[in-house]
Amino acid sequence: MKVETAKSIDAVTFDNDAAKGITARVLIGKKDGAPSFCMRMFEIAPGGHTPKHAHAWEHEMFYHSGQGEVFGEGRWNPVTTGTVVLVKGNEEHQVRNTGKEPLVFICLVPAGAPEI
Repeated sequence: MKVETAKSIDAVTFDNDAAKGITARVLIGKKDGAPSFCMRMFEIAPGGHTPKHAHAWEHEMFYHSGQGEVFGEGRWNPVTTGTVVLVKGNEEHQVRNTGKEPLVFICLVPAGAPEI
């Protein structure tokens, strides 16, 4: 069993043209002995965004705090605390922070997908 606080897990930061103001953590993954899923936490700074991209695997997102938008099905959709999102495989998507506080969400991906 693993019991740990999210903030104690090492973070990776992304801050470039494609991905701006992102802090990412693998909360539970392969190195923890999780063979089926990977749980990641992303914090996007105000004005930050993920890259617009698509990939073969689905993923599920739960928005913990903040305000933002997720791009999917050709349009921007608002997200805030408590919002859940399913991104299907091969669906183009992107997340951006439109608020004044960090946008924090949990993202689950299946085994075989990149953990970060």
